[in-house]
This record gives sequence, structure tokens and C-alpha cells, in this order.
Amino acid sequence: MNKTLLIIRREYLARVKKKSFVLMTFLVPGLILAMYGGIYLIAKNSDAMNKVRQIRVIDESGVFSAKLKDHKNIRFSTSAQTLPEAKTAAKKDNDLFVLFIPKNYTDKNSIQIFSEKKPNFALIDEIEKQVNTIATGNNMVSAGIDLQKIATLKTNISAETKQLTNDGEKDSNLTSAYGIGVASAILIYLSLFIYGSQVMRGVIEEKTNRVIEVIVSSVKPFQLMLGKILGVGLVGLTQFLLWIVLSTTITNVAEKAFNQDEVRTEQSSNPSQKNIDKNSIKSAQMPIGNPVMGFLNTLKGINYVYILGCFIFYFLSGYLLYSALFAAVGSAVDSETETQQFMFPITLPLLFTYILSFAFLVNNPDSTLAFWLSIIPFTAPIAMMVRIPFGVPDWQLALSMVLMVAGFIFTTWVAARIYRVGVLMYGKKTSYKELAKWFFYKE
Repeated sequence: MNKTLLIIRREYLARVKKKSFVLMTFLVPGLILAMYGGIYLIAKNSDAMNKVRQIRVIDESGVFSAKLKDHKNIRFSTSAQTLPEAKTAAKKDNDLFVLFIPKNYTDKNSIQIFSEKKPNFALIDEIEKQVNTIATGNNMVSAGIDLQKIATLKTNISAETKQLTNDGEKDSNLTSAYGIGVASAILIYLSLFIYGSQVMRGVIEEKTNRVIEVIVSSVKPFQLMLGKILGVGLVGLTQFLLWIVLSTTITNVAEKAFNQDEVRTEQSSNPSQKNIDKNSIKSAQMPIGNPVMGFLNTLKGINYVYILGCFIFYFLSGYLLYSALFAAVGSAVDSETETQQFMFPITLPLLFTYILSFAFLVNNPDSTLAFWLSIIPFTAPIAMMVRIPFGVPDWQLALSMVLMVAGFIFTTWVAARIYRVGVLMYGKKTSYKELAKWFFYKE
């Protein structure tokens, strides 16, 4: 046991003291802050950054030209030019578009947009929306329907989601659940590959340098493998915890900075409001459409302790499960280029679940497929972390955790039997048949 602890200590300190570890630990939260700032500046100046698109309207029907309204960076103007003349002008100006509306505008594909370059979806969507609204209103007037009366009857209803719990009602926080689920899937997927690969590379490096022959003379192969796995795992856990602490701090600082900036903007636009009390500054919020503040506000009311505890468990258990297999692969080959034939079958369940987490699991966290993926140890680290923000029954979480523990104990045992032989094998092409022989070799 003391020898295993020495190996853990050596692997941990050797990696934590590296400049790359310190750099990445502080660089990632800094990048998060830069991302928030970039999104905020883009959202704040999005209208100024977009080019103004000039839409020349040739309206043969006489229904639309006077009713089309300018919108953000889109400017409508009625043109007296013929269609060929307007097309010629559009060829010379990248920001000029020609909207042609014939008399029979109700026919399919009769309304056309001409331009030198392809229009974006936002421009097409705005034109189609306004044209359809005007055409519908014109049809209603023709049918003798009072548009003003219809306008007074219109409603804008939005549903607020509430979750029923033993402690009463609380906000469902669907946006934050979706974001945390996706973020957890990405972090687990990347971490298992990054830190698992570090174990594999370490084994290959020691094997090719023949250092392993000296080490196993005083340490059992299983102790060596377990020490490397736990040492690198603790490095990953340390880095994640530091990221979480630094990112949380940066997020709070960013939220206050964005709020104060908005207060200053409101003051400059309303000079009469020179004095705003501290409570107003604290409660000030960005416009609803601002993506940064929208994201930050959805994080409120989240049970971070519960989610963080589950994340740490599934990171460690998933890491132990996969890194043991990575160590076995590293012991079976002489170079990293030979690992591909063994890596793909091992990582396929992880990749399969990662893809499904975006395409299916976040939209169907309570489905039968989601349940089984969160129970099977090879897929549970990603699948369960996607489901947890949406709420998982306690018995399912307990069952998944028990199977995860059993899973990494089993894979560690299997990997250790391969590792004890493969780590001393050199210059021999390894196959699955050879791995099976190593597994059944007696001590």
C-alpha cells in the first residue's frame, strides 16, 4: 500500500508542478471571462456591426410597397426602375437587394429576391414575415373583417414552468438544466479522453524507455497501474475543482460588471437620472434578449452542491473505469500509433452516448433509452450527468452509482491481468487473441 501511495504522489506532483498545468488551470477561466465579454460586446453592438441592407421594392400589385416597414438593418424603398434596371444596379452593389412583387403575388414562387450575393436567413425571414402579414391583412379587409378589432383581441401568452416538490413549488429552470446537462456531457467526455490518454501515454513512455523493468522489480504491476491511474485522476480532479472555483468567481464578477455597464448606459441615455441608489444598481438587468445575462440569470436557483457532488463521482468512477482500459492498451503496444485498433472499441460507447446527449437525451431525459444508458457503466458518466439537472429518481441514481463502482472494479481487474504481462512485452505485434492469452496467464 505504501508503494502505491508513493506512485500516486509521484504521478500527482510531477504533473501538478508542470508549467502547462498551471497555465491551463488559470487560462481556462480567463477564456470563459473573455467569452462572456465577447458575447456581451457582440450582443450590445450587434445592430451597429451588421451592414445595412437596402431593399428596392418593385411592386406591380400596389399592395405592399407603402406598408413594408424598416427593421433593424433592413431598409425598404419603392423603386420606379424596371426589373432589368434594378437587377443591373444590384450587380454593382453587394448590399442592394431587389424585391419583385408581381400582380399575381399569391402564385407559388411568384415573389422573388434578386441580389449579387446570397442573402442571409434573417433577411429572407423578415421579408417573408412582413409580406405574409400584409397579404393576410389585405385579404381580411377584402372579406370585410375589421383589422383594428382583431388587433385589440390579440394576446401574447407565455407559460411559466413550475416544478412540484415536497418543499412546494419552484421554478423548473429548463434553460439552465439544458445548459448544465450539455456542459456536463462535454466535460465528462473530454476529461475521460484527456486524462485517460495521459495514463496510456505514461505507460507507453515508461515501457519504451525500459524504465518499467526497473520499477516492476520492486513494485507489483497492479500497484504500478493503480498508482498511475489514481495519481493522474487526482490531477484531473484538482484541475476541475480549481476551474469551478475560478469560473464561479469570474461569473459573479462578470454579472456585476455587465449590470453596472447597463446602468451607466441608461444614465447616459437619461441625463435627468443622475443618481441611482445601490439597490437599483444591484437589481439592474440587461435586456431580455441579451444572451449573457439571460444565461447568468438561468443559473440562479440551481443546487450546485448536488450537481457538483454527482459530477465528481461520475468523473472519478468513469475515469477509473476507462483509464484502467487505457493503461491495458498502453501496456500492450510499443508506440502510440498502434493504439487505434484497441482504442476505438473501448471509446465507442462513450462516443455513442456523447452524440446522443445532444440529439436525444437532453430532450428525452426520462425515456427508456436514457434510463438504460445511465445505468450501464460504460455510458453512465455522460448519460446520467445529462439527466441529473432535469431530476432523477433516487433509486435510479443509487443503482447507477452502485453499478459504476462494480464496473470500474471489474475493468480494473481485467486491465490488471493484461497489464501485468503486456507491460514487459516488447517488439511483438499485439492482437485481440494475444490479449486473451495474457488475461488467462497464471501468476
